[in-house]
Amino acid sequence: MLAGLLALTAALALSPLLYAAHVAWAADESETDLAKKTQNPVADLISVPFQSNFNFNTGTKDATVYVLNVQPVIPIKLSEDWNLITRTIMPIINQPSLFPHMESAFGMGDINPTLFLSPKEQGGLIWGAGPTFTLPTATDRLLGAGKYSIGPAAVMLTMQGHWVVGALANNQWSVAGWGHKDVNAMLIQPFINYNFEHGWYATTAPIITGNWTARASDQWTVPVGGGVGKLSKFGPLPVNMSLQGFYNADRPKGAADWQLRFQIQLLFPK
Repeated sequence: MLAGLLALTAALALSPLLYAAHVAWAADESETDLAKKTQNPVADLISVPFQSNFNFNTGTKDATVYVLNVQPVIPIKLSEDWNLITRTIMPIINQPSLFPHMESAFGMGDINPTLFLSPKEQGGLIWGAGPTFTLPTATDRLLGAGKYSIGPAAVMLTMQGHWVVGALANNQWSVAGWGHKDVNAMLIQPFINYNFEHGWYATTAPIITGNWTARASDQWTVPVGGGVGKLSKFGPLPVNMSLQGFYNADRPKGAADWQLRFQIQLLFPK
């Protein structure tokens, strides 16, 4: 609900000039072509995804933790040959009490900007690489690590016919901050998309995480699942929507066992 309201607000906020440019841009591309672009993390495309994550059966109280990730993606032209793709994840978290005597919390989590340097002209293998950061912006100690972290990030993919297949990965280490625990964490997100006609597609994009500072039995979260998506034009306005469900086949003690991910992605002209 919150994601939908935010998406509607952003759409209504378009100025008449931006809206007119958007009309001309959107008319030049089919829904299926646009859908494939949204599946490329380093595409030369401005977008604002609103990603709602419902994490079920968390903690001993089997609570549902809700995370809204607002993830603006903005490409910057550096030269005729290179783009800089900026991707920033801004989480808004509602976390009820998960264990006895534990408080609930609501607010902003830690913000995670990533920069991908990517060639403008690419062949069969598309790639981007650069740094990723985590900033201790959480408004409650329960919603963040309290650490400044940094590390490398990379993405590789190929687009062959109906298929868009690739993976995004990063690893971060804490370098400063007031949190009690050091950060040494990996994220791997493989993605497989098969595109049908009229903007429909089947998708799986699980987010696999590894916490190297945890004990061996609690290091990994490995979701298994997938879902469907549709790129639609509401008038001239392209909006990409997807729904995926995942079962956490391997997870730390007390972590959610199921996750539902619903995303609304607004697309904008440059």
